[in-house]
Amino acid sequence: MTLNKQGYAASRRRLQWAIGTGSLALVLACALIATPLQAQPARAQPAAATPAPAAKAARTVLVMGDSLSAGYGLAASQGWVALTAQRVAQTRPGWRVVNASISGETTAGGAARIAAELARHKPAVVVIELGANDGLRGLPLAQSRANLERMIAAAQAGKARVLLIGMRMPPNLGREYTQGFERNYAELAQRHGAALLPFLLEPIALDRQAFQDDNLHPVASAQPKLRDHVWTQLGPLLR
Repeated sequence: MTLNKQGYAASRRRLQWAIGTGSLALVLACALIATPLQAQPARAQPAAATPAPAAKAARTVLVMGDSLSAGYGLAASQGWVALTAQRVAQTRPGWRVVNASISGETTAGGAARIAAELARHKPAVVVIELGANDGLRGLPLAQSRANLERMIAAAQAGKARVLLIGMRMPPNLGREYTQGFERNYAELAQRHGAALLPFLLEPIALDRQAFQDDNLHPVASAQPKLRDHVWTQLGPLLR
């Protein structure tokens, strides 16, 4: 995610800012010996070991996001995606989480990468958390929407369920842009039947202490709140 003097955290006013036979064989052997003629008792051969069933491959949650999901400024184990992976390992046997997020990623970058990531991981659930960098750069809303729609369609074509995580932009970008930006997520989720989390930073947006010095990226202590917030929509998809 690119840095911007206008941060995510809000002022004291009610503004919210965006920023994975043997079969048993019985062999009968008869041996002939000298007089008198005598049949030897049949000896059963031991049954071949039945191979253990192959372990069922874990189903994958693929997260494609920007620095908010990549854990910018944090240790690898501290971000909300890493914390979600820990919860999945403990509570959802047979599931795993793959984090394919990249700091600075835009919706165009995600759309360009989605096919390769789907082929590599074959996810059952795809989480898309992108758009903040588009907004901070003032990119056209139609362009961002088309990129997100391409990602959703690709994931669903691969039989994956989709969770779309929305963002919000600071009001200095203008009412028309900020409202259109937020509306993109709601309309795409409705059109494609995807799960929607309207605003990733909802639990911490009004708390300046929840952000790093750049006022853009949440600190480590805020990550469990983001994990729990995302889980409200992600948890039901892991079935």
